[in-house]
Formats: sequence, C-alpha cells, structure tokens
Amino acid sequence: MSELVVMKFGGTSVEDAASIRRSAAIVQGRRDKGLTPIVVVSAMAKVTDQLLSAATAAGRGDRSGALAMTARLRNRHLDTAMALVSSETNSDLGKWIDLEFCGLDEILRGLAAVGELTPRISDMIVSVGERLSSRIIAEAFRHSGLDAIHVDARQCIITDAQHGRAVPQDALIAERLKQHVLPHAAEGRICVMAGFIGSYISSGSTSGLALGEKTVTTTLGRGGSDFTAALVGGGLDAGSIEIWTDVNGIMTTDPRICPDALRVKTISFEEAAELAYFGAKVLHPATILPAVSKNIPVLVLNSRNPQNEGTRIISLAPHCRTPFKSIAVKRRLTIIDVVASRMLMSHGYLKAIFDVFDKHKCAVDMVSTSEVSVSLTVDSNEKLPEIAADLSQLADVKYEGRKALICMVGENIRGQNGIAARVFQTIHHINVRMISQGASEINMSFMIEEDDAEEAIRSLHAEFFSDPDPEIFDVEALRESAAETAKESVS
Repeated sequence: MSELVVMKFGGTSVEDAASIRRSAAIVQGRRDKGLTPIVVVSAMAKVTDQLLSAATAAGRGDRSGALAMTARLRNRHLDTAMALVSSETNSDLGKWIDLEFCGLDEILRGLAAVGELTPRISDMIVSVGERLSSRIIAEAFRHSGLDAIHVDARQCIITDAQHGRAVPQDALIAERLKQHVLPHAAEGRICVMAGFIGSYISSGSTSGLALGEKTVTTTLGRGGSDFTAALVGGGLDAGSIEIWTDVNGIMTTDPRICPDALRVKTISFEEAAELAYFGAKVLHPATILPAVSKNIPVLVLNSRNPQNEGTRIISLAPHCRTPFKSIAVKRRLTIIDVVASRMLMSHGYLKAIFDVFDKHKCAVDMVSTSEVSVSLTVDSNEKLPEIAADLSQLADVKYEGRKALICMVGENIRGQNGIAARVFQTIHHINVRMISQGASEINMSFMIEEDDAEEAIRSLHAEFFSDPDPEIFDVEALRESAAETAKESVS
C-alpha cells in the first residue's frame, strides 16, 4: 500500500459546488503523486452556526423559525448536490438528503414542544452538517472519477460520553480505523469521513462496537474537524496530515491587522501548539497532539491557492535568527483577582482555588501570584458568577472583562538577554496588566485591554518582523507584493 496522507478540508474549502470540485482536483493531485488520501471534511461554511441557531430557536419554543432555517439549509444542500453529480445519482442522493432533513425537523419539533435543549440533543442537531457534507462530497468525488467511498466517522471516532467536547478514546479509534478504513485504503479507495463528530457506546461496553450495539452521537468541540484529521493520521500512522483551509498557512500575525504579515514556512510542533491555543485560528490546539506523539508532519495549505507551499509543522524547526515566529491574540478574556492576605501562603490554599475551576470545568490561561493575591484569566464567562461565588468562600473576589492576551512565540525566548525590555519598550504607550514568560522557553505572553490589542500587535510586528529571516519566512511574497504596489502607484 502506498503512503497514507490525511487531507482535512475546512468549511470554506467545501462551501459550494465550485469549492468541492477544487478539493477533488487537489485530492486527485495527491493520487497522481502515488499517495493514498484519506479525506476528512467539515460542514459547508456557516452550516454549523445555522444549525446551532435553529436548535436555539426551537429550544425557546420558536418552532416555525427553526424550521425556516432548516428549509434554507435543505435547499442549499440539494442545490449543491444537483450541481455536482449526475441526475441518476442525484435522485438517490437527493432522497437521502431529504430523509436527513425530515429527521432533523422531527427533532426540532420535539425540542420546541419540550423547550429544553440538552447537550445530547445539541450534538444530534449540529452533527447533521458534517454528515451531509461528507456524503455529498464522497458522491461528488466518485462523479469526478475518483474511487471514493463514504465512511461514517461515528463508526471510527469513539469518544467518552461528554457531549459538546467529547474526549477521544485513542486505542478504540485505532482499532476501528484499521477495521473500517484501512481495508479500503489498501485497495486504493479514497475514504471520505466527517470531521467533528464521533460516538460513544451506550450499552456501557468498552470492547468496541459489536453488531447491533447502540451508539450515541457526540461532537469534539470547536475546531473538531482538525482534531479528527489528527486522530485518523495518528491511528493509521499516516505519512503526513494536511489541513486545507482558505489561507496560505500560519502567518506572523493576523493579516487583517497587519497587511504585511508573512507566511511562516516552517515551525515546530511546540510553537504551533502555543499559537493555536493562544488564538491563532488556523489550527485547533489538539490537532498537534496526536501528530506529535507519532512524529507526523502537519501541513497547513490553501485550497484556493494549492500551489503555495503553506506552512510545514515538524518536530524540530530550523534555527531562526529573529526572536519570534508569530504573534497571536486571544480576546474576550476575564481577569479574576482573589485576595486573602492571611491565607495565601497557607498549605492547600492554591489547591482550593484551582479546585473551584476544576469543579466548573473552566480552563485557566494565565496565573500570577503575590503575597496577598492570586490573579487568573479565563476565556469563558459562562459560569463566572458561580465561580466567583465559590471563590468568595475562600477570599475576596473581583473580576474584570474585555481583556486580551497577546502571545509572542519563538525559540529560546527565555535565553535571550534584553528581549523583554525590547518588547515592553515597543508597547510602552499601552498598559500591561499581567505578564508570563518563565513558564515556557518559547512563549512570552501579557494581558492588556481588548481595545488596545490591535495597536499592540501592529507595534510589535513592525519592531520584530522588519528584517525577517528568509529561511523561515516567505520574504519573496512580501517583495512581490511591494513591487505590485509600486507598479500600481506609478500607473
């Protein structure tokens, strides 16, 4: 069997018939190179958000509003299918799409009657987007001449029973992939799977999915399609994992803030994971983990510009002569200050504080301590009143929202003399609330007001990326852009 490559196509890469045809051509290109692709797809662009809106509407009793949303989605999927496959195939595919939407509408009617949107029902509803796109795309690939087959991801991606952010069961996933995917790949067929969704075994069995065993649909949370691709790649020891999106790769910062942002050609797993966690939208943080454990390269590529080399994420990136590789920002954060002058240094006090966050399943981004206080930042306001109430049993509590975390990632930051002075001199006109550097050799982070985030990023980018290392950054693209701008100004 030829080398396996897992190719994940995001929502904008499968948003309509034209995008799906482009993706089919990209997959064919991999076949022409002698590779065996396994394709993981997201829902069509904006579909998951619309399904969530329909679920929310039904949950508050707005049955007609919810059904109007699904009617529009039904027409969009039928129109896309009709544009991609022959009339004979389309008839069968159209009937299947109609059946899926009839089932969805039935769930929404029941939800509107009951008025309670549970996590289990939410997963059933939002999973429809990936179930539809993966089946349509498999048919479209076949129609374009590719030997493709649809595989229900719920047969392979086995999780725990936590709805909304299910935890994958790696050993079971590897077992199921070898059973449901590997035989097709060995015969040269292209397996097309939905990302984002999985299932757990409701019977309580942990030995795998036996015939007739009932499963319940789960989802992997935000960015879960990337996670699926990494799980499939890790479970099958793929040669590489390709994340196809609508940008040319990981950038030095958000191009919408800095139009002169550069593509990062090569970056380490560790650096990419830091960027993903701290706000870079190209990757889901968990995407990196299964790849790291198997040392599988991850490539971030642009389906609208497939000739671009994108960003290659590997275990050890080459040395960069500039201190930073990229600047990320995480917005809508809240600082929680816990003040208790008599108890801070007492045994078990910090544990008691963190037990509160554990109780409410709330992740903490940054921590700072002094003799009398602990400051923490969180990115979820969902349970903030409950968290504050529990913390107030231990100490005085106050919290402030609308904060942003700026994360600067590079190699051996901690070992470079004067780097902190240079960073904070660059943003001396901006008030900094919290700073974190010592915990990681590759990450310097600080908290500021959300309204100051873009100004801080522009200042830092101008300071640290004015003379980029051509071995690490796509300097040629910047030169071409400058030449094009100069030509336009002359004309």
